[in-house]
Amino acid sequence: MLEKTFNPRDIEQRIYAQWLESGAFAAGRRPDAEPFCIVIPPPNVTGRLHIGHALNNTLQDALARFERMRGKDVLWQPGMDHAGIATQLVVERQLAERQQSRVAMGREKFLEAVWKWKDESGGAIGEQLRRLGASADWSRERFTMDEGLSRAVLKVFVQLYSQGLIYKDKRLVNWDPRLQTAVSDLEVENIEVKGHLWHIKYPIAGADGQFLVVATTRPETMLGDTAVAVHPDDERYKHLVGKMVRLPLADRLIPIVADEHSDPEKGTGAVKITPAHDFNDFEVGKRHNLEQINILNRDGTLNDGVPEAYRGLDRFEARKRIVADLEAMGLLEKTEAIVHAVPHDEKTKTIVLEPYLTEQWYMNVKPLAEKAIAAVEDGRTKFVPENWANVYFNWLRNIQPWCISRQLWWGHQIPVWYGRKLQQDTLSLGHTTAAFQTEPFCAETQEEAIRLAETYYGSDVEIVSRPSAYDNVQPANFDVFDRGKPAQIWRDPDVLDTWFSSALWPFSTLGWPDETPELKRFYPTSVLVTGFDIIFFWVARMMMMGLHFMNDVPFHTVFIHTRVLDEKGQKMSKTKGKGRGATCASAPAVWK
Repeated sequence: MLEKTFNPRDIEQRIYAQWLESGAFAAGRRPDAEPFCIVIPPPNVTGRLHIGHALNNTLQDALARFERMRGKDVLWQPGMDHAGIATQLVVERQLAERQQSRVAMGREKFLEAVWKWKDESGGAIGEQLRRLGASADWSRERFTMDEGLSRAVLKVFVQLYSQGLIYKDKRLVNWDPRLQTAVSDLEVENIEVKGHLWHIKYPIAGADGQFLVVATTRPETMLGDTAVAVHPDDERYKHLVGKMVRLPLADRLIPIVADEHSDPEKGTGAVKITPAHDFNDFEVGKRHNLEQINILNRDGTLNDGVPEAYRGLDRFEARKRIVADLEAMGLLEKTEAIVHAVPHDEKTKTIVLEPYLTEQWYMNVKPLAEKAIAAVEDGRTKFVPENWANVYFNWLRNIQPWCISRQLWWGHQIPVWYGRKLQQDTLSLGHTTAAFQTEPFCAETQEEAIRLAETYYGSDVEIVSRPSAYDNVQPANFDVFDRGKPAQIWRDPDVLDTWFSSALWPFSTLGWPDETPELKRFYPTSVLVTGFDIIFFWVARMMMMGLHFMNDVPFHTVFIHTRVLDEKGQKMSKTKGKGRGATCASAPAVWK
């Protein structure tokens, strides 16, 4: 007897199980049919999915089911992303609730905890998608850190390194002092906050009682100033160019330089130049060959490069003391209350050390970007709606080197080993420590790195463990050599940006670097369904990597949809806890 009201929960799971058992969603059942492939934008394993994922996957499901009904051989490729920063942040929060820390646990134990979380969270995400009725080929589910995809990541890195497209450089990055890692420019959110603009008087050397006034929102960075810049056409200051000012508190003489970066119509027309702590100042510093003085530690405290009175202070505490000291010295002309945009880490909401000078791994993406632009211009890949192609073009035409390294533990570790060897004359003197030159060895495996090092040094090589400076651990015996094995190598402790591995998603999920039947049949894929907010992060990078390694576009059509916002008009986010309870009222219980 039929019930008066239909309850979908009574039949959905039973029917879905029948679909799976029959292989209804499996690709390859129609070998003579036209192939059709969609790769799922892999959700991060950071918690439950939200209604935004439901929208995205429903659109993909509709396309997949429609093309099956049209008789095509459909592969809807499912999988999940390891989400380096976001996942590490979630697990560290869980540890903090139990009064535990990543550093105290050590890298190995911490990674065990993250893998455990991945299994729990990833399992819940898979269950949510199944309850939604997603007709993906679950027999082919992938994860960005599974064995096959990890092998693809290593191969790509080594090839790009050998081609000179991956290199190490010391540049300014956005730095998160909470997680103590570099953060992508795309992951920085500028938030309007109330602040102050301090007008500081810099005494002109050799001119008693005369000052050059500069205005700044970050007075603590003045301790790293190496010049003051004025516009070359500013009549007020032409007579001062080439002279020196005395930097207050630090008591250093720094030059007055002429540079078009200074805007005569803004503030006093004179700007302090801090090359190690401002992106614009970094460029000014290069033009005038200025010193780069880093005044900050990785945790946001002031380092030993500043006067003793400020060493070890948190940057905001140092700001208060510096302002008070300047006022006491009569060098604070005035203070203005303002509202200004301050860069925050999009996920942690930490105020970043807006620019921080550090050595990182970079990828020269400009040659790849040119090919990605051409592929859309000539119609090999189309955007729907078409207007989103302009966003894609604008970013690629102004692209900068991609900082691909992160100072995290969760992720694909950089496949570079560093080697060193003591000089023979030093060994003969019986010294246990000596100066040495570090050599990099890039390889897909440790065994290959050892072989490269042994060939280079002409001797046996010892593998040693050297924790990163970011780990707050330094082995006592690292600088002591085994007299029998003077050559040593150790692996770079950093990991790759999450988007590096997800950029390979359309072909790595199909078995690349192996020549698999699936790769031959389903690449290029047919349609990518995604939100506009990851055109930079993901779409453009998949285009670049696909064209570079597969010599073809990764998809023929990119369908861009809008995104679901929460009740405050903000985007949905699992990292912000918007998975549970952030869905529509009629959603299955597993989504709430």
